[in-house]
Amino acid sequence: MASLIAAKLPAQICAVISNDPAAKGLVTAADHGIATAVVDHRQYQQRADFDAALAQTIDVHRPDIVVLAGFMRVLTEDFVNRYRGRLINIHPSLLPSFTGLHTHRQALAAGARIHGCTVHFVTPQLDHGPIIIQAAVPVLPGDDEDALAARVLTEEHRIYPQALRWLCEDRITLDVDGRVRISNVRSAAGTLLSPPPDA
Repeated sequence: MASLIAAKLPAQICAVISNDPAAKGLVTAADHGIATAVVDHRQYQQRADFDAALAQTIDVHRPDIVVLAGFMRVLTEDFVNRYRGRLINIHPSLLPSFTGLHTHRQALAAGARIHGCTVHFVTPQLDHGPIIIQAAVPVLPGDDEDALAARVLTEEHRIYPQALRWLCEDRITLDVDGRVRISNVRSAAGTLLSPPPDA
């Protein structure tokens, strides 16, 4: 969230809303003059009731885009459909690989040579929405979860602002087939090999 504020996107961040009253992001947002709110999920017995309260709080601010950043709750289908096509998330893996939690542990256990992160539209199927942008990093010999997570996090801070910038500039189209089209984007070049071949 702090990296999105620092990116100075061509948009106004209307509010930062958290389900955790102690979230550091609330202080960061307030320090930047951004409205904050808390909808504590522990105050609701049913997930649907929490999601309804969260949606009501979001709708007060009338956002064009709803951005999930470090939000670790599974959202109900009704909530997701309410913001369909404008609800964005970042996931610390190269989707569709390693969905859910502990993605770095999953990648290491699978012996993956390349790992990364994905910005995607949120759909009712967890971690399977249309992909906007991805970044890949090598898995290095001796990596543990923390080392791999730190390498991926650097890329998360780079690609999330980029994806949102494209959205703000109306350069993203979500096709009826569920694919994302981005206008005026350079073609990717080169290949990431891990481990690299002998010189």
